[in-house]
Amino acid sequence: MNVLLDACVPRPLGDHLTGCKVRTAQEMGWGQLKNGDLLRAAEAHFDVFVTSDKRLKYQQNLAGRKLAILVVPTNDWTVLRVMTDTVLSAVQKLSPGEYSEIS
Repeated sequence: MNVLLDACVPRPLGDHLTGCKVRTAQEMGWGQLKNGDLLRAAEAHFDVFVTSDKRLKYQQNLAGRKLAILVVPTNDWTVLRVMTDTVLSAVQKLSPGEYSEIS
């Protein structure tokens, strides 16, 4: 599974998504893209987009997307570090076009 981490998500999270090929928006040269453009670019290369932007579902029309979107509860690595198993499990369960939030 190909996973893209949004610019707001701590990079170390990618090291814990075992079995996934993980890239960051910055690595792809997409660090400056806004949500709509970023989602369109990501759909061509990735299965899952991980972000901490809880406003995404209100700002973008997510209907018909091929890309699964996972919203993590924070961008604070000290909090996410203890949730890596939960994040990995959520990523593995996502289907194309699905939107999910971890609370």
